[in-house]
Amino acid sequence: MLLKFFVPLICFFTILSSVLLGKVTNIWMVIIFGSLFAFSVAVHNKYPRLHRLQIVFLLIFHWYSHLNWCLIFYYILILLSSQKKQTYNQKLPISFMYISLYSTIRLAYQPINTYNLLVAVYDFIGAALIVLLYHYFLNLELEKIRLKEKNAFLETHDPLTELLNYKGYINALQDLINKPCNFVLILIDFQDFKSVNNQSISNGNEVLVNISLLLRRVFSDAYMISRYAGDRFAITIPAKENIIHEIDELLSSDVLGYQVTHSSTQFPQESALKEELITIAEEKLFQNKRNVWLKREESLFRSEKMRAVGELAAGMAHEIRNPLTTIKGFMQLSTQNGYDIGPWFEIIMSEITRMNELTSEFLQFSKPNISNMKPELVTSCLDRLLFLTESDAVSRGHKIVLETAADSLCVYIDRDKMVQVLLNLVRNGLEAMNEPGTIYIRSKREDNYAVVEIEDTGQGISLAEQAKILQPFYTTKDNGTGLGLSICQKIAQDHGGRLDFQSIVGIGSIFRFILPVYHESNL
Repeated sequence: MLLKFFVPLICFFTILSSVLLGKVTNIWMVIIFGSLFAFSVAVHNKYPRLHRLQIVFLLIFHWYSHLNWCLIFYYILILLSSQKKQTYNQKLPISFMYISLYSTIRLAYQPINTYNLLVAVYDFIGAALIVLLYHYFLNLELEKIRLKEKNAFLETHDPLTELLNYKGYINALQDLINKPCNFVLILIDFQDFKSVNNQSISNGNEVLVNISLLLRRVFSDAYMISRYAGDRFAITIPAKENIIHEIDELLSSDVLGYQVTHSSTQFPQESALKEELITIAEEKLFQNKRNVWLKREESLFRSEKMRAVGELAAGMAHEIRNPLTTIKGFMQLSTQNGYDIGPWFEIIMSEITRMNELTSEFLQFSKPNISNMKPELVTSCLDRLLFLTESDAVSRGHKIVLETAADSLCVYIDRDKMVQVLLNLVRNGLEAMNEPGTIYIRSKREDNYAVVEIEDTGQGISLAEQAKILQPFYTTKDNGTGLGLSICQKIAQDHGGRLDFQSIVGIGSIFRFILPVYHESNL
């Protein structure tokens, strides 16, 4: 607009000045080509072909006007031509070409002397400076435009996925309502994304980008796709017959690679207002997420019950195996004595009773029963332990050495539970010795605690295994359940004590069953 007004005005002023100063050589040629030049500049955007004629019109106008003031028109052509060039190096040759033409015409009607030659040099410098300033301010303006466009984009788009953000989602939804056109609003919540994002932020961002690309591909006909609230997506697609069923089938499948919860809301059937439409969609999504959560909790509770039942069965089988082994040993010895089980009848019946108690205990699905608590001498428990294990040790080729404390140690315990722990530890020691070895059973007092040590000369336990052997279900035995030591540890804790151990590979292991010494004041 400025060129359309100022170029004709400057042309008229130049023609008038040339006439008044007596510079004009042909008044009609000045008027004609001045007018043609002004016209070609004014309509340069509408008629691109006139670009090549502009310099011709200007050169003729300049020649006949004999006025140096035409330099401003050359500057105008330099700026117009520079618009199509990107770099300063591309613009500079054009400016020098126009200034060369200007200087040639100027020196044709002026004497060639030092002054006029220096003026020509100055004109080249001026043209270079004009191009430089134009290039600088043009780039500055373009940068402002780019920043403005970027800010406008970021206001309505997610910078990570380049999908619409919440503001863009609201605006796009309103635009669809204003058209109006029938559509379905789909809200999607990715259930497993939070676990991915907790692993690392970079993994979470990568997943979001992949999801956005996948949604673009799956919903290629979508009016808009938006990401909001972290891992939620909003999509609007054209409404058609049976669309809700198709959406449910699509999102229930594995097409997105993740489990998702979604809701579908139709416009205008369910609401014709933007706020109501969003509220209905969010409420549906919340209810669907709640239903999924309830199903997961139910499934988790069922799995926990099954796991507990499995622990119950495995633990019961493990604990019953010990008295069965004892009974088996006595039955084998009875064959060597003409099947006379009389000497071992009470022990066998006692072990059978203990099996019955174990079965009842595990079926109660609770912690080990320690209700039969009373003061007991440690030596009496060790005598019973020796009686129960000696036959098994002899049959394996091992021997048991009992070393009791000089002073009598009394502990407040459930006697059967203590024997159960010590029996388990002794059997583990017997099984740990591949070659004939020795089990040392010691009792001693350490401060206010009674300590029973079970030491074997077996293979020992590696450091890696030592960190795990007290964990439930960890076992190194082919037929083990991995509950023996964990139950022993639980019984020790229920008695106010603890179970410690130390082991050296190739030398053996020592397990220490530690219980508080009984004093009447403890009760």
